[in-house]
Amino acid sequence: MSMISNKRLAFRTLAAALVVWSGCTTGSFGMNNSTIADRATAKEKSVQVQYLEIVTPKVEVTCDALAELHGVAFGEPEAMLGGARVAALKGGGRIGVRAPMSEMEQPVVRPYMLVDDIEAASAAAVAAGGEFAMTTTEIPGHGKFAIYFLGGMQYGLWEL
Repeated sequence: MSMISNKRLAFRTLAAALVVWSGCTTGSFGMNNSTIADRATAKEKSVQVQYLEIVTPKVEVTCDALAELHGVAFGEPEAMLGGARVAALKGGGRIGVRAPMSEMEQPVVRPYMLVDDIEAASAAAVAAGGEFAMTTTEIPGHGKFAIYFLGGMQYGLWEL
């Protein structure tokens, strides 16, 4: 199985977790989408990280280091987010730290960038040579996301 195929399988597992999460209306990951959108100007939206996902086999060490270095407070593991421990970021975004969800999923830091139009952003990513592991997927009540590879890196798009 190719590296891209392995990653696609891992992303499908992640997508299932995100869809399950979409039914969640409370918890440390819950957020008020209109508040986030209201705070961000059009220019800021183009570079705002909506969700920063860190996948690592050393979840506790990573959370402890981030808490100490940056003063963030992580919640308890959330089953609907693949066991991610989540902390709020200034400006309304979130950071989640979780273990790989399968043997095939490798450690990664994946920023999900806030975009106004996920279809236009996806087309731009393809035009730049990006290959999608997860095409636009709606999470009811929370927006849409997509994941692509470009230049050996992984990126997410998020539309509220």
